[in-house]
Amino acid sequence: MRHKTLRIAQVAPLFESVPPHTYGGTERIVSYLTEELISLGHQVTLFAAGDSVTKARLVPISHRSLRRHAETTDPLIYNTILIDKVLTQGSQFDLIHFHCDYFHFPASRYAALPNVTTLHGRLDLPELGVLFEHFDEMPLVSISQSQRRPLRHANWVGNVYHGLPDQLLKLHEEEGGYLAFLGRICPEKRVDRAIRIALRAGIPLKIAAKVDKADRGYFETEIKHLLSQPGIEYVGEITQKEKEEFLGNALAYLFPIDWPEPFGLTMIESMACGTPTVAFRGGAVPEILQPGVTGYIVNSEDEAVDAVALCKMIDRVGCRNMFLKRFTSARMTEEYLAIYNRLVQNDRPRRTSAPTEAGLSLVP
Repeated sequence: MRHKTLRIAQVAPLFESVPPHTYGGTERIVSYLTEELISLGHQVTLFAAGDSVTKARLVPISHRSLRRHAETTDPLIYNTILIDKVLTQGSQFDLIHFHCDYFHFPASRYAALPNVTTLHGRLDLPELGVLFEHFDEMPLVSISQSQRRPLRHANWVGNVYHGLPDQLLKLHEEEGGYLAFLGRICPEKRVDRAIRIALRAGIPLKIAAKVDKADRGYFETEIKHLLSQPGIEYVGEITQKEKEEFLGNALAYLFPIDWPEPFGLTMIESMACGTPTVAFRGGAVPEILQPGVTGYIVNSEDEAVDAVALCKMIDRVGCRNMFLKRFTSARMTEEYLAIYNRLVQNDRPRRTSAPTEAGLSLVP
């Protein structure tokens, strides 16, 4: 589908570079979207950390990502500068696409910026209801229908599932001999469940994960002693280039979450490699996985152990084909462009209907 050329600003979080060096889901999606838009001929300006790498015109806010900026003690300083720089250049764009939560809402309202915001995080915190009721005109995009549930009556103008470049991760047709866990070590990601599942299944587990400062105490008291058990290997953070081998060579990817996951980017990264996922039911999981095709959805550790054995029956080519059908960055970008064009053409953005409990759209 062809769209008219747009002048688009992408406004990224500053905690990681775009794309991130290691961990960082939101910044990775901003990168894929930005580069895909440029490949389609659109004029894109990226507001991001100074160590970002992009074909877009880069407006650096900090010298490097705040996570790697040792001198940073107050990240709000850089976020304040970020919004000011966007405001200063706002008239240059047909649309400004924010990915940094709600910091810009007052500025966008009073400067009448043409904007849309993708919310990348959890929305079940009680104070958010007050916020989105106050800024009820702000056009919002969700990354799953499940994510919307706590804020059904917000100004949702679209839902766009994340996507990856189709050649970023290659198919691995032969199953491996270990289970994989990728992401962060924190209470809601439940690496302890992954360890118990692997031990009960009698299959080695490789853990590629970072530990944030906020989760260091949890790691030291609840997780560190579990890593010395036979067959459990903690490899730390890995780069994007290392993901293909890590995920592609696994028998299955474990996603044993204990929270309302807004999307779960690692599930589609695993899918792209042809590796099935065993995921606990929660948040967007039922929207992403197709049982028996791309993995299994479970409700307990007992079910997870059984599902790991079933993963040997998954057709890994079929698993990757489902990724190609549903979760490429080309599809993601076309859906965002449809939203951009609708917003540019209409003074008052059209709301999409709020999802019903029983009416989630699992397959576009």
